[in-house]
Amino acid sequence: MHNNTANLNIMIKAARKASRSLIRDFNEIEKLQVVSKKAGDFVSKADLRAEKIIKEELMSARASYGWCAEESDEIQGEDPTRRWLVDPLDGTTNFLHGIPHWAISIALEHKQEIVAGIIYDPIKDELFSAQKGGGSWLNEQRLRVSNRTSFQEMLFATGIPFGESDYLENSLTSIGNLVPGCAGIRRNGAASLDLAYVAAGRFDGFWEQNLAPWDIASGILIVKEAGGILESIEENLNPIKTGNVICSNNQEEVFKKFSKIIRSSVQ
Repeated sequence: MHNNTANLNIMIKAARKASRSLIRDFNEIEKLQVVSKKAGDFVSKADLRAEKIIKEELMSARASYGWCAEESDEIQGEDPTRRWLVDPLDGTTNFLHGIPHWAISIALEHKQEIVAGIIYDPIKDELFSAQKGGGSWLNEQRLRVSNRTSFQEMLFATGIPFGESDYLENSLTSIGNLVPGCAGIRRNGAASLDLAYVAAGRFDGFWEQNLAPWDIASGILIVKEAGGILESIEENLNPIKTGNVICSNNQEEVFKKFSKIIRSSVQ
């Protein structure tokens, strides 16, 4: 058994409460009114409702913390060293198409370092969580990244840009260079869950460019606490700041080979 800190319990409670609202909306997907933000990037009433629930829960429990989330303005907290990073619905496009693969992601940052994170997939009731120094967990089970060493057996995940994106060429080049040597590539449409799946050993590696801080904050900690290797695609930079992340299992040689293929594809 692992012991949750008070902050982690607050995050879990907020995610579970918001998930009930999201599941209701998901079950009535055809009745949802959707407004388009930009090509392929949707925000729904479901999204906004979930964020409101999470915000109320977190801010009433920790009124002094800052707030950074997808659908609302950033709030500078009285305590400038701590802030919540929240994606109330990662995988919105899946959600709007009735595809049951989406998640709530909540992270806590202290002095620009992620110290706690959860990714909750309500449909499968899978709660991925981590605290700095406390390991990564899926519900009550300890998580470890895979230990595969043969590239031919490895399964990777990525995101493919949508709409008019400057990153599409990079993405397709990376895929083209990686596919011949591995067991396959998946594009499941929720970066937070891609990272959680690397932590769980389901995927052996993941990369994506142009992600927002709330997309990856909790996933970064969960991968690292599960023993994974994670960096920014640009070496020696902070992936939360660049939005470009690459990670693999705990095998140095695997990461070296994987990162070389990706980095040479996106330069």
